[in-house]
Amino acid sequence: MGLLRHVGTISSLTMVSRIAGLAREMIFSRVLGANAATDAFLQAFILPNVFRRLFAEGAFSAAFVPMFSRRVKQGEDDGEDGHQLAAQFSNDVLSVFLPALIILCAIAEIAMFPIIWLWSPEWRGDADQLAFATDLARITFPYIALVSLVTLFTGMLNSVSRFAPGASFPIILNLVLIAALGLGHYWMGQGAELRDAVYLLAAAVTAAGVLQLAWLYYWVRVAGFKPSLQIPKITPEVKRLSWIALPAAFGAGAYQINTLVQVYFLNALEGSNVTYMNYADRLNQLPLGIIGIALATAILPSLSKHIAADEKEGASKVQSDAIELAMLLTLPAAVAMAICGTPFITIIFEGGRFTADDAAVSGSILTALVFGLPAYVLVKVLVPGFYARQDTRTPVYAALLSLAVFIAFNLAFLERFGVVGVAAASAIGAWLNVVMLYTILFNRGHYTAPLRLFGRIARQLVAAAIMGGALYYLQDLLTGFYGAGLVERIAALAALCGAGAGIYFAVAFLVGALDRTTIAKLVKRKSA
Repeated sequence: MGLLRHVGTISSLTMVSRIAGLAREMIFSRVLGANAATDAFLQAFILPNVFRRLFAEGAFSAAFVPMFSRRVKQGEDDGEDGHQLAAQFSNDVLSVFLPALIILCAIAEIAMFPIIWLWSPEWRGDADQLAFATDLARITFPYIALVSLVTLFTGMLNSVSRFAPGASFPIILNLVLIAALGLGHYWMGQGAELRDAVYLLAAAVTAAGVLQLAWLYYWVRVAGFKPSLQIPKITPEVKRLSWIALPAAFGAGAYQINTLVQVYFLNALEGSNVTYMNYADRLNQLPLGIIGIALATAILPSLSKHIAADEKEGASKVQSDAIELAMLLTLPAAVAMAICGTPFITIIFEGGRFTADDAAVSGSILTALVFGLPAYVLVKVLVPGFYARQDTRTPVYAALLSLAVFIAFNLAFLERFGVVGVAAASAIGAWLNVVMLYTILFNRGHYTAPLRLFGRIARQLVAAAIMGGALYYLQDLLTGFYGAGLVERIAALAALCGAGAGIYFAVAFLVGALDRTTIAKLVKRKSA
C-alpha cells in the first residue's frame, strides 16, 4: 500500500467519525445548550477523551507498533511463526496492562472529588455543582480502561497493516452518544430535568467503550490473533514498552495536555466557557484528526523501515512528503475557519438551547484557536521522526517547554482577553513546539527540510491568502442565511466551503503549490 492509500483509508474513516462527532455536537448544542450542566459533563468527558487521544491516536501505538512489528519480522527471519511471537508479546502486555488500568480507575474513582475541586476553581463555593461534576466524572472514567484495551488491539492491527478497524472505532462512541441525546431529549419532553439527560449521556460514554472493545476484539481474532490473560509478568520487553510509551504520551500529546490545563483556566472565568471552547474545538479537530493523526499513523511504519535499513534519503523523503501534504490540506482549513469562524459556528450549532450570543462567543474562540491548527498538525508529522528512532524523550521536553509557555501566556492573557486569550495562548505554545522539534531534528542531522518544500509551502500560503480574501467578502453576502432554516444553512455552508476550496486549489495549481509528481509518487510508493 502506498502512503497516500494508507492515509486515505485512515482519513476516510476518521472523516466519518469526525462528521458523526460533529452531528453529535450539533444535537448536543440544541438539546442541552451551554450552561453549568454541560460544562460539568464536558469536563468529565475530557478526562477519558484526552486519554483516548493521547494513547489511541499516537503514544501507545508509537511504542507498541515498532516492537510488535519487530517480533513478527524476527520470527520470519528465524524461520519461526512471527505472528505467534508477536501474539505472545501482546499477551504479556495485556496481562500487565489490564491490572494496572483497574488500579488506576479505582484510585481515580476514590480521589475524584478532590480532582474536580482542584480543576474547577469557579465551582469551589458551589457544593451541589461540585457533587454533580464529580458524579459525572466517576461515571465516565471507566472508559479509560476500556479504550486503553482498544488501543492495544488497534496497535496489533496497525502492525499488520489493518488500519480500518482502529480508525473506525470512534464512530461507535459518536453513534451511542447521539442515541443517548435523542433519548434524553425525549425524557425532557416528558418532564425530566436537564441533569437527568446529562447523567444518561455520561453513562452512554462507558457503554460505548464496551461496544468499542467488542468491535476491536472481533477484528483481532479475524487477523489471526487470540488475546488471552496470563499471570502478570514484567518481561524486559514489557518494561521497555512502558519506558517508551509513557514519555511518548506527553511528547505526542501536547494538544491534549494543553486541553487539560486549558480547562482549569476556562473554569477560572465566569460563564460556560468549557462548553463554548468545546464547540469551537470540535471544528478545529476536524482537520487535525483527518489530516494530522492519519498522516502520523501512516508514516510511522514507513519511517521505521527506512531508518532500520539506514536509508536516510528515503526517510527524509517520507517526512517531506508528509509535511507538504499536511500543509496543502491544513492551511486552507485554518484560514477559512479564521475568517468565517462565527458563520460556521452559527450555521452548525445555533438552535434550540444554543443562542446567537452563544454562537458569537464560540466563533471568536474558533478564530483564535485555528491559528495553531497547522502547528498541531506539524507536531503530529514531526514526532514520528523521533519515535521511528525509538526516541520518545525528546518530544516530551519540547512538549513540556511549550506547555510552560502556554501557561505563561494564559496568565498574561486571561484577565485582558478572557476565553479568547486562552485559545490564543494554545496556538502560541503549539508553534513553539514545532520550532523546537524541527530544530532538534535538524541539529542531529536526522531531517533537513529541502528548499523545495519551503517554496511549496510559500505558494500554499499565497493560495490560502487569496482564498481568505474572497471568503472575507463572501461571508457578508450570506449573513441572512446563517441562522435561517435548514436548507438556507446548508446552502450557505456549501457556498462558503465550495467557493473556498475552488479558489484555493485553482490558485494553488496556477502558482505551483500542487506538486503533481509528488502526489503521483505517494500513490505508487510501496511500503518496504
